[in-house]
Amino acid sequence: MILAAIDIGSNAARLLISDVNVYHDGSVDYTKLTLLRIPLRLGFDVFEKGIICEEKKGQLIETLKAYRHLMNFYKVEAWRACATSAMRDAKNGREIIAEVKEKTGLEIEVISGQEEANVIYETHIAENLALNKSYLYIDVGGGSTEVTLFSKNKTIFKESFNIGTIRLLHNKVTNEQWDHMKWYIKTHVRNYQPIEAIGSGGNINKIFSISKRKEGRPLPLELLKDYHKELSAASIEERKHVYQFRSDRADVIVPALQIYIAIMRWAGADEIYVPKIGLADGLIKMLYREQKEKAVNSTIS
Repeated sequence: MILAAIDIGSNAARLLISDVNVYHDGSVDYTKLTLLRIPLRLGFDVFEKGIICEEKKGQLIETLKAYRHLMNFYKVEAWRACATSAMRDAKNGREIIAEVKEKTGLEIEVISGQEEANVIYETHIAENLALNKSYLYIDVGGGSTEVTLFSKNKTIFKESFNIGTIRLLHNKVTNEQWDHMKWYIKTHVRNYQPIEAIGSGGNINKIFSISKRKEGRPLPLELLKDYHKELSAASIEERKHVYQFRSDRADVIVPALQIYIAIMRWAGADEIYVPKIGLADGLIKMLYREQKEKAVNSTIS
């Protein structure tokens, strides 16, 4: 079964196409056929002006047309397209979604921060981790950060905060928002120590990549602090030259590290694992489950 997920975030739009195979023992294998990322940066418009401008709207439509062609090429059987923080906040979001549907045939679903956390949970990342520990899943985006606490294979909480990299770049995060997130994390993790962090998002993936750590090994909090200090002291041009960052990574990586470090400190987590999964992976898994349920129901009826 070929499935596709489109994640329209505040910094980039991603297309993930996966081939899902079910084996005789009931195990499910998700093979990634293609993963594309286009840095639309919708949040730069929305968090500054409250709307998505004509140029960005045109870029979004052209991107989704290209994604639609790829989905046709791979003979995608089912798909889901979701937009997050920037589209949630855009005053002209509804009319853009209507125009996208008219011109591309793709219907975009705007999901809440809580729904975003629910989708990320579908990656089931904590299912096979140690039962004697608690794990804090941190997904940092351009417009919001989703935090989920797992303990003993159970979800303790899922929460979304309007604190993201692009909002920070535009000084759109208040001290009250920081204080609320600090209070929430400290209060809700208190009885679930010790805690280890699990991170997702392009920025933490990039830090893991330049760290040269072996796959499966965690990044220490102290190393994140070192990178934050080093990158903060460098200009955007220096970050691009020295670390080979793309332009759309070089500016947001410092506020991203700021968020990861703050949450880990408040939670008492000394390390963070980086398994390279995100919202699109969760969408694919939710989509597979929905298709499976439809097939079962059609058989019964």
